[in-house]
Amino acid sequence: MENRGISMKSEELTEGAELLSGQGTEGREEAHAVQSGDSTQRHGKNHTERHNPVHAPIPGLGLRSIKTALAALLTALLYGFLPGSPTFACIGAIFGMGADMEESRRSGGNRFFGTVIGGFIGLGLYWLEHLAYPEGCYWLRLPMVFLGIIVLISMCVMFHWPGGVQPGGVVLCIILFSTPAHHIDYAIHRMIDTGVGVVIALLLNYLLPRSRLERWLHLDLLKKRNQP
Repeated sequence: MENRGISMKSEELTEGAELLSGQGTEGREEAHAVQSGDSTQRHGKNHTERHNPVHAPIPGLGLRSIKTALAALLTALLYGFLPGSPTFACIGAIFGMGADMEESRRSGGNRFFGTVIGGFIGLGLYWLEHLAYPEGCYWLRLPMVFLGIIVLISMCVMFHWPGGVQPGGVVLCIILFSTPAHHIDYAIHRMIDTGVGVVIALLLNYLLPRSRLERWLHLDLLKKRNQP
């Protein structure tokens, strides 16, 4: 009987230990879940605050969007008094507009640098092709476009303008495969137009920084009012 009582007490102690262990595990799991939920909630809140800033009277439309549209408008207005099409200048203005001056210099510089390098590489390859085949040779352009893209990427990386690969590749392929009637004029005008658009975007971003626009539109007061 005594051994049986000791055995029963041992079983009760074991069950009690398992129960306490289970409660501890559940408690830890519950605490971890609550902590994870709080972390997710905080992260979601920060994510929402970061991607939905109060800086524009129209939901989803920020000051950068307004300045981008204004840059394209001013560029097209300027070309109303100049010969030629404003297409590539407007593209340059759109690409050149950033959230601030630093981003504008980076994105606009990438666009302009890539256009210039791609234009000169395309002109050089076009000249080599017609030097060997005055009437042109499509099959020769295939290794040329491969070589041209490799040189373009290498130069963009070397000069720390990696974003210039895409616009430069566009100009290069247009010169090689579209064969404009006046390819030299096309390349030069493409460079000039892109430069004009980028300069207009930079000037607009310099003259109308975010802080000035928020003050003019009284968005700074709205932002302070929405702060907890």
